[in-house]
Amino acid sequence: MATFSADVYQNEFLPDGGTDVHAIVTVACSGAGEAGRSGSGDAAEIVIVDTSGSMSGENIAAVQVAASAALDQVLDGVWFAVVAGSNQAWLAYPQDGRSAMVQMNATTRAQAKAAVAGFRAQGGTAMGTWLTLATRLFAAVPSATQRHAILLTDGYNQHESPEQLSAAIEAARGRFQCDCRGVGSAWQVAEVRRIATALLGSVDLIAQPQAMAADFEQIMRQSMGRGVADAAVRVWAPQGSQVLFVRQVSPTVEDLTTRRQEVNALTAAYPTGAWGDESRDYHVAVRLPAKAVGQEQLAARVQVALGDEVVAQGLVKAMWSNDDTLTTRIDPAVAHYTGQAELAEAIQDGLAAKAAGDTDTATVKLGRAVQLAEETGNEEATTRLRKIVEIEDAGTGTVRLKRSVSKLDEMALDTASTKTTRVKK
Repeated sequence: MATFSADVYQNEFLPDGGTDVHAIVTVACSGAGEAGRSGSGDAAEIVIVDTSGSMSGENIAAVQVAASAALDQVLDGVWFAVVAGSNQAWLAYPQDGRSAMVQMNATTRAQAKAAVAGFRAQGGTAMGTWLTLATRLFAAVPSATQRHAILLTDGYNQHESPEQLSAAIEAARGRFQCDCRGVGSAWQVAEVRRIATALLGSVDLIAQPQAMAADFEQIMRQSMGRGVADAAVRVWAPQGSQVLFVRQVSPTVEDLTTRRQEVNALTAAYPTGAWGDESRDYHVAVRLPAKAVGQEQLAARVQVALGDEVVAQGLVKAMWSNDDTLTTRIDPAVAHYTGQAELAEAIQDGLAAKAAGDTDTATVKLGRAVQLAEETGNEEATTRLRKIVEIEDAGTGTVRLKRSVSKLDEMALDTASTKTTRVKK
């Protein structure tokens, strides 16, 4: 039986006239169990791999190994399918024409791996068709309450219009989660990130084909360890208030604000997808009408809900004071994650400016990223930034753009930009 907890970290004191309350809420889950075995419904998995012409050679061979490695991690009884994608999508397994998905067992695993071994690289790239087929396959298994896919590409979406891809993403939103990976340097991080973000998944770079199998294996093992099919963070805020934003800030930065779903007039739910034994941090900001010094108010009630059942709750408070020693203190967790969110934005904006030839903006943005990485202790980000800029003074963010930079180093920085370091509470 999964158990959730919610702990709140904040400075509840506001100055006279103050309105904005910020809190970090740590949500933890234990006893999640395994996918499809918690009694809340079946689990379903789809492996979606790029088999376009650009995948010829070592990439297609690596995909065959990686897909097989992923299939080895799928638990018996889990519904699954394999999709091969080019300028159109086709169901590589099952191939009997009668089933959309089948349940994993020794026989179906062996059959699926044999189908994977027959992959051939040909055609173009139309990722929207891949997502559309996956959406249809998942819909064919109504008992599956936990639906997850892996999507791999080595290129960009060039054989369908941007509108077609957008429509496919929207049709898939809320239907399944999707972890996305790009191999090599010819794919577009922003394009693949858009898919992953909409489908509550991750995006990452696989620099070399040889690393594909280990990554696929790890993704699938993690998915099989998520015994809670779906959870939502609910935020209640009082009459007259405004929820400014709700962000996941650890282990990655994800803005959940636009995913708001009304529960009632004062409460909204923000979907977070499947859970295993893990913890995630959320930054919740609420704007209240100012009250007189000495008054206090409940600013927000942050809950974790499984369907209609609330399984954990944390309270965000506000108290107005004229004591500067209280009101000027910034909670360390709030300060840390505010910096981490700005760091991700600065990296992405800086790389975009660099790609557009705007070296002045790129220097400023990446310099700010260096400064924030230093302030928040994000050593991984600093290491990646050093491959893009010469750091003259990390404390002030004084940098110079390097003249010769590897495309893979830029993409590694971009894909890792949303990964955060955890605050020591």
